[in-house]
Amino acid sequence: MERWSGRVALVTGASVGIGNATARALVQHGMKVVGCARDVDKIRETAAELQQAGAVGQLYPVKCDLTVEAEIRAMFDDIQSQHGGVDVCINNAGVATKDRILSGSMEAFRMMTDVNILAPTLCTQLAVQQMRKRGVDDGHIITLNSMSGHRVGGLAFYSMTKFAIKAFNDGLRMELKDMKSHIRTTCISPGRVETEFIPRIYEDDPQKAQDLHAAMECLQAKDIADTVLYVLGAPPHVEVHDVQVRPTEQK
Repeated sequence: MERWSGRVALVTGASVGIGNATARALVQHGMKVVGCARDVDKIRETAAELQQAGAVGQLYPVKCDLTVEAEIRAMFDDIQSQHGGVDVCINNAGVATKDRILSGSMEAFRMMTDVNILAPTLCTQLAVQQMRKRGVDDGHIITLNSMSGHRVGGLAFYSMTKFAIKAFNDGLRMELKDMKSHIRTTCISPGRVETEFIPRIYEDDPQKAQDLHAAMECLQAKDIADTVLYVLGAPPHVEVHDVQVRPTEQK
């Protein structure tokens, strides 16, 4: 990770869970991390905590609603003006609802599509543009998928958005190779992780979320942050393209 010290990473959905753990890990390895979320108070708290602990890097909180294209573009403009541009883009933010294909609301489907598909696509477009404009040829795009992007469970529409991320990652790699670029792209698909993600899905049934977390020894956010570090730390000639990470006890 030494070669990433002092360089700029964007982490979406950095207020809690995997995004927060990843932002922490990158700052501790000396990176300048722009952490975005709709609620930046928790990112500010994390930034202050890291600074007080003497972390080598720095965390910069940014408020951004990833369902609004103009806010994403404005965020990248600010990153360019304040930090020069992105070297690593981590598309972590994701959302799921219980809405089923035959009965779900179009509002919920649009929200999942906006956050899970369109936002990573736009962030990746803008990140690669900034990298190429500065001649950065060793950048990295990391997108958080899910095991739901490899098999369909009870949340079928959510799975649809995550299956799309598999196609996105494969297509992105092909386009980068067509451009003769050495920018790497990675998709990380976690299984069940004990974060705020499941409780948010079942906010009207907290016991359901507790039971799902208690059913096995779940992954922790740090486990996925460690996976990000592994992927980033691979030698420049090694591209870890697709990673599936599950709890040992999960089928």
